[in-house]
Amino acid sequence: MTKILVIEDEEFVRENLIDLLDAEEFETFSADNGKDGVAIATQEVPDLILCDVMMPELDGFGTLERLRQNSATETIPFIFLTAKAAKIDFRQGMELGADDYLTKPFTRAELLGAISAQLQKKARVQAKYESDLAQAEAKLDYLMHHDPVTGLTNRLSLRDRFTKIRETAPLDAENKPIIPVLYLSLDRFERLQKSLSHTHQSTLLQEFAKRLTACIQEGDTVAYLSDREFAILLATATQRQDALRVAQAIGKELDRPFLVSDSQTEVFLSASIGISLYPQNAEDIDTLLSQANAAREYVVAKGGNGYHLYTVSLQVTTGDDLSLESHLRRAIERNELQAYYQPRIDLKTGEIVGTEALARWIHPEKGFISPGKFIPIAEETGLIVPIGEWMLKTACAQAHQWHQQYNKPLVMAVNLSSRQFMLPDLCQRLVRIFSETQLSSRYLELELTESVLVQNPNLARQNIIALKNLGITIAIDDFGTGYSSLNYLHSFNFDILKIDRCFVSDLTENPQNAAIVKAIVEMSHSLGLTTIAEGVETESELSCLQEYTCDQMQGYLFSPPVNAEAFGELLAQDKRLPMLASV
Repeated sequence: MTKILVIEDEEFVRENLIDLLDAEEFETFSADNGKDGVAIATQEVPDLILCDVMMPELDGFGTLERLRQNSATETIPFIFLTAKAAKIDFRQGMELGADDYLTKPFTRAELLGAISAQLQKKARVQAKYESDLAQAEAKLDYLMHHDPVTGLTNRLSLRDRFTKIRETAPLDAENKPIIPVLYLSLDRFERLQKSLSHTHQSTLLQEFAKRLTACIQEGDTVAYLSDREFAILLATATQRQDALRVAQAIGKELDRPFLVSDSQTEVFLSASIGISLYPQNAEDIDTLLSQANAAREYVVAKGGNGYHLYTVSLQVTTGDDLSLESHLRRAIERNELQAYYQPRIDLKTGEIVGTEALARWIHPEKGFISPGKFIPIAEETGLIVPIGEWMLKTACAQAHQWHQQYNKPLVMAVNLSSRQFMLPDLCQRLVRIFSETQLSSRYLELELTESVLVQNPNLARQNIIALKNLGITIAIDDFGTGYSSLNYLHSFNFDILKIDRCFVSDLTENPQNAAIVKAIVEMSHSLGLTTIAEGVETESELSCLQEYTCDQMQGYLFSPPVNAEAFGELLAQDKRLPMLASV
């Protein structure tokens, strides 16, 4: 039902308007002054507002000005009701954003006509908004699921495809499902890159993609993973020999030369191919790709131009990894872990508005140990839970200290692992941390990756609601590198979207990255999300992000992650981004 708010101080006029609108089956609300009208409009968000100009406490002009400054009410159609007919009054109202004027006294037909016109206009605007949003989603969806050079699907789309075909995988002779995964790379392609122009390299990759596609059947999938690396899902295979036949077919295709220039110069290629099998080797696509890649690397080490099936012997855990796990178990109690902080910058003001807390390990003998080494071990062994809780306590306590010391309301962002996110008492743990550190929950932002959510989407939604009920802000991290990203934007109630550094890198030189980032920002803003770009390292990247109206950034251009003391110095100096571009 259409909701209409009437703001009118004359009781007789107000009641007549309400009666008339009720008879037309509108849902009505009323206020006898502008101040109450603003409060009701903010709470109820009506479809249209009728407002008198001359009122006590807050007149119509002041009411309209406040409503237009509120994002929740700024687009509501607004019709003035006034006995004043001077042009200067009309102009003042229109400059503030009024949609129409009705001069008292007016007839029932004039009132309903004005209301109908504004509601139709709103419907057209809403339809255009929804159409623009749908187009932006479609554009972003294509960009994020396809490689622009070869036209092949990419790693993100490969995950989606694997999830779908896993449920209907064909059975082999032993009545077991099977999906072969091939991982292949072009041998010695770097040599060709030095002698071929960028255009000819693209042409060569396009032709190679066509030949790969010719080697598979309808229903199978070829994906472009990265520079000169490809993957194939054989959804139609019924035995592992099918994968070997495809690998052999690819080798035969590469026996024919490629013609890549106007002079018809012949170029010969060869490929190294690794093969893993679902579910014999693994049951998730990332592990299968890793295993197939290990088999591919074995072929490369043997000179390339061949294929090999994955075996367990190719994936050996080193003694160093086991030693690292042992040391990691004692790292917390020995105070070897430290929290580093990377500033987050507002791209309109250049100010530090928040920070992301990052775990660092300084081993007394081994020195600095990369998070890329110890975080995966912590995840696998479950040590990530005590490490994550230590990180939350440390970061929240530090944020409270900075608030007290610098009187600056910084937001503290902390990554939440999948094991932490699924803890049944997560909210109780957080409440205890807030109590111990005295940090208000509104200053904590928890960063989740898409992979955390796909494990149990229904439980994830419940957990996110519970976290937001505590007043915590929720961000989706590494956006675009996980699963069906657009679906999760609609399914989960996020506040912030962090654009992964792989898209931010080389914005001015990579048209695909530029198109993706621009589309992400536009779509995020249309959904009311704040956008933060990660990994900003150059002024040209910064300039592009400002042009696209990205909200915040973090990256080495401003500062690398630093310890608490160094971050405090940045706050004390009130350091700001010095190279804000004018766009």
